[in-house]
Amino acid sequence: MTSALGDFCYETTTVILPGFLAVLGLPAAALGLIEGIADAVASFTKMFSGFIADKLGHRKLLVLIGYGLTPVGQVCLALALGWPLLLLGRIVSWFGKGLRGPLRDAIVLQAVSPETRGRAFGFHRAADTVGGVLGPLLGVALLGWAQSLPGADAAGPFRWVLWLSVIPGALAVLAFLTLVRDPAHSPNPKLKFLSTLRGLPARFKRYLAAVGIFGIGDFSHSLLILAATQLLTASMGVVHAAQVAGLLYVWRNVVQVAASYPVGVLADRVGHLPVLVAGYVLGALTALLTAAAFWFAVDSVPLLAAVFFVAGLYVAVQEALESTVTAEMVTEDRLAICIGALGTVNGSAKFVSSAAVGVLWTAASPVVSFGTAALFMFLGTFALIGARRTTS
Repeated sequence: MTSALGDFCYETTTVILPGFLAVLGLPAAALGLIEGIADAVASFTKMFSGFIADKLGHRKLLVLIGYGLTPVGQVCLALALGWPLLLLGRIVSWFGKGLRGPLRDAIVLQAVSPETRGRAFGFHRAADTVGGVLGPLLGVALLGWAQSLPGADAAGPFRWVLWLSVIPGALAVLAFLTLVRDPAHSPNPKLKFLSTLRGLPARFKRYLAAVGIFGIGDFSHSLLILAATQLLTASMGVVHAAQVAGLLYVWRNVVQVAASYPVGVLADRVGHLPVLVAGYVLGALTALLTAAAFWFAVDSVPLLAAVFFVAGLYVAVQEALESTVTAEMVTEDRLAICIGALGTVNGSAKFVSSAAVGVLWTAASPVVSFGTAALFMFLGTFALIGARRTTS
């Protein structure tokens, strides 16, 4: 319930942010840099939050603070007139996301048996993404309603949605405070940050390298929404195109909800790492299909829906299984910091990816930007296959 409400809050922003930037007159490079910097902040926060939790044992308080920062970031976005407050709002929200993510995952992992980790994470991610479906749906509906309000400028409808998104963010904090208990977790005061990182298993380091290479191409899906918005604007107009692009993102989330639990069950049966490899292939295919959509100037909603379908499948696999593969490779007393290391690698790579895709899009073309992303995602997939062979 907590994750669903949290996703309801910030996924509403994800779906309308590209359109908001468009009416503020900001280019694709600005969106890529904002999302990339926010991802980088979240990634480094994940590393240190995991270390602090393993050292001190205070996980629940840190998770509560993390959830509380998300609605604070939404307020900054709602007040923004240009890129500075947009950047600040995303940084605050993503700092909170980085603070809570590894600790929440560690709580989930220690609340279930190793034999059911895949389905537990699949169920959690499905519940998580329910908010990512309902929030954007309501956001798109409110965006249409707010256009009819008297005296509203072009940015007004977007601001209405951002203000209303603060409510589920506050409810997420309340839900975690009252409903979640942290399993027994003993502090480890002798834990040292650098020595712990150096002492990580070699196979886990190879796994992190593969995740990092893939992540260099794994761009923020805000850019996927912006791609759909631009491809549809000529035939629909910018506001209608933004609404349809938002609904396509909702469709991506619906696919993720439907696929997450079956992916977890499949991983528990055949192995988590092989299923993750298949998910990485789908990720590379998503970038390749997006590049092709620009090459052929696709403005067909069904064809774009197919791209978002593939994106939903790969995100379902990635989000359900990257942490469970980590849990298979490390000991429980270092679980939070290792999940934090995973998040740091992912976020650092996504900073490079989102910023590079946005800049290449503006400086060269979207075909070049998404084609480059696809290349790195394929390279990461091959590296993961190599890691699988060395860890089997």
